[in-house]
Amino acid sequence: MLENLTVIKLASAMARHAGVRHSVIAENVANADTPGYRARDIEPFSAVVNEAFTARATRDGHLGGSGASGVKTPPAAEIAFPASPDGNTVSLADQSRRAVAATGQQKLATTVYSKTADIMRIALGPGR
Repeated sequence: MLENLTVIKLASAMARHAGVRHSVIAENVANADTPGYRARDIEPFSAVVNEAFTARATRDGHLGGSGASGVKTPPAAEIAFPASPDGNTVSLADQSRRAVAATGQQKLATTVYSKTADIMRIALGPGR
């Protein structure tokens, strides 16, 4: 039942996006000493969801939207960051900042899912 709610689909997409971003960041950190390695990242979730999400009209004259399409995580692309003398563009400070942002995104997605489940339990009444 919960998986059909748009808010759950968005929270799930946000959690997947954060997981992929953590994976890309881990790869960057692992290659911090690799000569010529170019740091990568993926588009922010807000950009991805703005491209994929269309508001859904629930009645005539409401929003003028047509529905929500699937939110897909974009492929990783290079980060424009100055290269060190060996050609590596990984900055550990920058990667730490990105990891903290991805962790916040993951926590937000989990909180949205949890609170939506709480609201559904309240709506169903006691004993459910």
